[in-house]
Amino acid sequence: MSKRAIRYAVIDAFTKEAFKGNPAAVCFLEENSDVDEHQMQSVVQEFNVPAAAFVSPVISSIGTNGQEESSGIARFNIRWFARCGAEVPICGHATLATAHFLFSSDLAEQNTIEFVSKWGLLLARKIIRPTFKEETFTVELDFPVDPVVRCDANEFPYIPLTLNGVPIINVMKTTACGDLIVELPSSKDVAKLQPNFMEIKECAGRCVVVTGPAPDGCRFDFFTRFFCPKLGVDEDQVCGSIHCALVPYWSKKLKKKSLTSYMASQRSGVLHLELDEESQRVRISGEAVTVMVGTILI
Repeated sequence: MSKRAIRYAVIDAFTKEAFKGNPAAVCFLEENSDVDEHQMQSVVQEFNVPAAAFVSPVISSIGTNGQEESSGIARFNIRWFARCGAEVPICGHATLATAHFLFSSDLAEQNTIEFVSKWGLLLARKIIRPTFKEETFTVELDFPVDPVVRCDANEFPYIPLTLNGVPIINVMKTTACGDLIVELPSSKDVAKLQPNFMEIKECAGRCVVVTGPAPDGCRFDFFTRFFCPKLGVDEDQVCGSIHCALVPYWSKKLKKKSLTSYMASQRSGVLHLELDEESQRVRISGEAVTVMVGTILI
């Protein structure tokens, strides 16, 4: 039986250095490419990266006049799978990696992409930055706000044990995925934290996030780490989507709309953030580096 060759790239997101940031596999499916969910799960497990995105062009609809309708913006379907093989409702770093792949490969001729996902319509924009040597670009994602609900710390008596006794300022829960967000007193507490991953696996919700304010004079506004052993990754090196919840929280607390976040993981990553309160959207910007390209035979 003949096999199909599927184009792929492995891209490090939210970094300008290879082997930093968060890696994602991006698999480009041609129109009418028949790849089922089981095969997608197998692919992400074969790559052994935190997440893989599967992207395919949206087939244009035919209008009443018999002509192909077009919005003038490149539109793609996108799905995300975690290392454990489970499909996830949204993945920020894999979306940024996908946009970087499409812009770099000229598969998106315009500077704006619309992604059709189970999370709704997501936008990615190519922001060109001329330099002395060559023209480079960043990717700006446009995602909806994910409101947080403040929790009574007494609801989660195991949190101090899970975080090995570090002091806790606030405990919150995201509306969409039920992730627990724990605010710590300082960025130093965030960076030096050694969590108990076995305990995190038993926690309510999908993942546990810790965040804390950056020190005075720092170029960052807050530090964050994201622990998700339930998804097959003890620590996600850079998580974009959690900032849909963190940006409104820190924006209100720090009284500013433009923020910069530092993911204090081993590989680290930087996210430039903007809150649009009127539209209840968060813009998440970062760079990416392609480290591997090839084809998958399925």
